[in-house]
Amino acid sequence: MGINAVKIKGILGLYGLKLLGAAAIFVFGRWAVKIAAALVRRVMTAAKVDQTLVSFTCNLLYSAGLVFVVVAALAQLGIQTTSLAAALGAAGLAVGLALQGSLSNLASGVLLIALHPFRLGDKIETSGKAGIVTEINIFTTTLKTEEGQAVIIPNGKITADVIVNHTPDATAGA
Repeated sequence: MGINAVKIKGILGLYGLKLLGAAAIFVFGRWAVKIAAALVRRVMTAAKVDQTLVSFTCNLLYSAGLVFVVVAALAQLGIQTTSLAAALGAAGLAVGLALQGSLSNLASGVLLIALHPFRLGDKIETSGKAGIVTEINIFTTTLKTEEGQAVIIPNGKITADVIVNHTPDATAGA
């Protein structure tokens, strides 16, 4: 065997094991994240949490877990991940600041779905508008007014204002 063949064999042995380890971390990590998300989905569904919130939470958990798995696999390859983690943190902060209003509406939507101050079909009054609740989404709530108009209100405005539920059998907070 020539000198070059020995060098190539040594490089393949060293980096081949790292590559194999990184692939194993990625495959096992992805599998573990899928199982964790499925378990969270099962627990939240059994606790009768709203499906919109269940879906959002599971997707967020899966995405965050997958980022962690990819960073761990890159670290196994010998790539310095501290600068990558710092860049991800800075990007997260920038996105958070850019989406500040949307994130406020998202947090308010989660609160509305979790606390149930009103439900679909309830007649409510909030943010200067009154109508029947036709949709409760993560970012907005839609009311149908007596005139038949659809009024879409950002959830942040609803949670920051007084909510009057005119439905006689309203089960707020249940």
